Amino acid sequence: MFTKKILPPTCLLLAILVMAGLGFLLPGAQVIPPFWNLLGLIPVALGIGLNLLADRFLHQVQTTVKPFEPASVLVVDGGYRISRNPMYLGFVLILAGIAVLLRAVSPWLVVIGFVFLVRQVFILVEERMLANQFGAMWEGYCKHTRRWV
Repeated sequence: MFTKKILPPTCLLLAILVMAGLGFLLPGAQVIPPFWNLLGLIPVALGIGLNLLADRFLHQVQTTVKPFEPASVLVVDGGYRISRNPMYLGFVLILAGIAVLLRAVSPWLVVIGFVFLVRQVFILVEERMLANQFGAMWEGYCKHTRRWV
């Protein structure tokens, strides 16, 4: 099955490679002026930081980081107070920052595609698993915490 063999970090890496290819081979319009594109480093840094913090938090509470393994704990603290998916949010920030760095329109298509892919292939599956495992606790968490931000 696709989802159990290819994990989210692999999807992120593939998305970055496709974005770079599009940015250099089929850039479309250059919409961000030179030097302003360096502002893309900010979301890249924020995305990396968010991922590292969320990963560290999951390890601290000794639950899995892998999307298709059952969680031992419903994590609702740390970055998980702001977003039900801080790691995926971090990935999207990284991709958005890279799109800004590349200055072109075409890499943004990958960012949009990545959001839809992650939602369908990972998030919805994870949410079903968590709902089955944690029931009312999961429902309460979902009422107070948005999927993305």
